Amino acid sequence: MHIIVTAGPTHEPIDPVRYLANRSSGRQGFAIADALAARGLQVTLIAGPVKLDTPPGVTRINVTTAREMALAVDAALPADAAIMVAAVADWRVESVGQKIKKSAAGAAPVLHLVENPDILATVARSPQRPRLLIGFAAETENVIANAEAKLAKKDCDWMVANDVSGDVMGGAENTVHIVTKDGVESWVRMAKEAVAQRLAARVFAAICPNEV
Repeated sequence: MHIIVTAGPTHEPIDPVRYLANRSSGRQGFAIADALAARGLQVTLIAGPVKLDTPPGVTRINVTTAREMALAVDAALPADAAIMVAAVADWRVESVGQKIKKSAAGAAPVLHLVENPDILATVARSPQRPRLLIGFAAETENVIANAEAKLAKKDCDWMVANDVSGDVMGGAENTVHIVTKDGVESWVRMAKEAVAQRLAARVFAAICPNEV
C-alpha cells in the first residue's frame, strides 16, 4: 500500500531575498509519515522547507513552493491514500528579479498576489484519485463548521480540523476533530506523535481492513 503525505509550510518568493511563509513546523505531518511507515506501508513524504529528520523507511521529496508541491504530489500518484497535512500558501506573489528597494518617499511596495493551485481539490478530481483522501483544516474560528464546509468543497473523505489560533503551529501538541460525511469525532489534546499513531491506525484500518 502506497501513502502520500504532505507536510510543512511552503515559501513563496517575493524577490530573491524575501518570501511569504507561515509558522508550520512540519512536525505533525512527519509524525504521521513515521507512524504509517512503522506499519509497513510505503510512504512518500513531500515536505516543504523544514529542518526535520526523515522518518525511517520513508521516501522524502523536498519542495519549496506550492507549485512545486503540486507537481511532486501529481508525480507521486497513484497511491492508495493521500494525507494532505501541509500548510500550503493559498497565494503567491508575482515575484520580481531584483531585491525590492525602499522608495525615496518611503511608500510601501505593492505586491500583486496570484492564487496558488489547490492541491487537495486537484487530487480529488484526478483520474488517479486515492481511494482515501484526507485533508487538514487549520482554522482560527468556527473550526468544525469551516472543516465541514471544506470537506464538501474539496470532495475529500476525511477532514482533520484543528484550531491554530494558539501554539499548535510549531508546538508539540494538537487537538484535532475528524470530520467525515458521517459526523465529527473530537479527540482530546495530545502530543502530535500520539495524534499520528491514532490517525495511522485509523487509516490502516480503512485501507487494509483484512489485516486489522
